[in-house]
Amino acid sequence: MTSRFRKFLGDSALSFPTWAYMLFFFALPVALVMWYSFGFKPDQFTTHSMEQLSLGRYREVVSPTFLSVFTATLRISIVGTLACLVIAVPFAYWLAVKVPPGRRGLLLALVLVPFWTNFLVRTLGWQIILSPDGFVSEALQGIGLLGSPLDILYSRAAVQIGVIYNYLPLMILPLFVAMDSAGVQLREASADLGAGKWRTFFQVTLPLATPGVVSGCLLVFIPLTGDYITASVLGGANGTMIGQLVANQFQNAQNWALGSAMAVVLMLFTLAVVVVTALLALVVKAIIRYVGRVELPTGQHAGTDAGTAADLPEGSRVRQAEPAVSGTTTGGPHA
Repeated sequence: MTSRFRKFLGDSALSFPTWAYMLFFFALPVALVMWYSFGFKPDQFTTHSMEQLSLGRYREVVSPTFLSVFTATLRISIVGTLACLVIAVPFAYWLAVKVPPGRRGLLLALVLVPFWTNFLVRTLGWQIILSPDGFVSEALQGIGLLGSPLDILYSRAAVQIGVIYNYLPLMILPLFVAMDSAGVQLREASADLGAGKWRTFFQVTLPLATPGVVSGCLLVFIPLTGDYITASVLGGANGTMIGQLVANQFQNAQNWALGSAMAVVLMLFTLAVVVVTALLALVVKAIIRYVGRVELPTGQHAGTDAGTAADLPEGSRVRQAEPAVSGTTTGGPHA
């Protein structure tokens, strides 16, 4: 009994730092935010008061003004996540399959270069690029594509470009790891069985990279919904996101109760989108399995020789039958 207790205590002790970190830096702050959301702001000099608990702050959150910002945040987050996925999938595939192993380290380092710079500095760089006096505007005017300076800064389009740039590496890295872990043997086996490059990609490589797709989407979508730096620098008043409203309530308005209610609604909102997306992913995965399944003739099983031969290309079935014919011919004189 003592040895079991010591073993349990030893295993628990190994995970104690992780649980302590999650408790004090995640669970406790979330609980405090939820608690503050039921309070109110008594006067302009007090951040919050918990003397009278109510749902009044949540009623303020669901007003038309805040709902329009929520809708804009959802649209920017979904479009940004899908754009990162579309850009990252071919790049990660090329990096994992086509690039020689000796060069992958350099290219991965280039992918991570933006993270060596402060997030705000990177976003300010795009403010310079997208400004009417930036080199992009001057280049487009120089080649005749624009007749006037580029007018995209301080708009939702500028915010969309900024979030795609800032979060794209978070999508590339898990996709690369998943596709690289798939191994070249399965792709070669698919080619040997007659599948082309596109069919191999969609029925072998991409399904095996599903964990990377899920991880990348979560790593991009969740922090993107709460991003307020990109929207503040590139969006201005026309590209407001919910993260800006939450930060404004805590920093400028000093209304912690309303800011906490916004944060709670944002968390529930994000969780709901993640759950719905996970359910849709399961449905799509089931459809892919159904469409890509192998139909065997009636009365035959996948483990039998007849079923295996029936699924092989015609040339392979002929080659499979040659040893039997050869054995019969060789064995004839001995009979």
